[in-house]
Amino acid sequence: MTDKEKILDGIKSRCLNCTACPLCETRTNVVFGRGNIDADILFIGEAPGEKEDLSGEPFVGAAGKLLDKFLVAVGLSENDYYIANIIKCRPPKNRDPKPEEEDACIGFLKEQLMAIKPKIIVCLGRISAKRIIKEDFKITEEHGKWFKKGNFLITAVFHPAAILRDPRRKQAELEDFEKIAEMKNKISDII
Repeated sequence: MTDKEKILDGIKSRCLNCTACPLCETRTNVVFGRGNIDADILFIGEAPGEKEDLSGEPFVGAAGKLLDKFLVAVGLSENDYYIANIIKCRPPKNRDPKPEEEDACIGFLKEQLMAIKPKIIVCLGRISAKRIIKEDFKITEEHGKWFKKGNFLITAVFHPAAILRDPRRKQAELEDFEKIAEMKNKISDII
């Protein structure tokens, strides 16, 4: 086991035992993350849904299947990314996470971020973008724009569930994913 794997296992172990907010009382599983821990790209969603809560894996439901289609369409493989959420436990009835729930859980995400050390962060949806990029982030106006924070290049795209609700946004989403793939290739060429 590598040092990075040990660090992430330690973080996950603490998540599994976390009781910092009431979501621990209704969860089936903690949804920690999945993907390549050495990836250049970290996708960050808001919180697990029902399918994720049942499986313990992020983005495995309908929104996850759509996300996978966009990733494949732009040539990104499972080796290229890691996926996590701000919240590790499912909010009841898939409601938006409350600020105090985000506050209770964001430390785990920050530790994941510091362990994985991606070069690119992609916020999946407005809630993630508001927490990671800036409080007044407007997903409809600012999706696909790039921001620099510390050592990270950050962008946001529509949450795949939003695309399922409004398929007219598919083309914009595809264009944003193409930019993400281009940015990853640029970064890979520099290194």
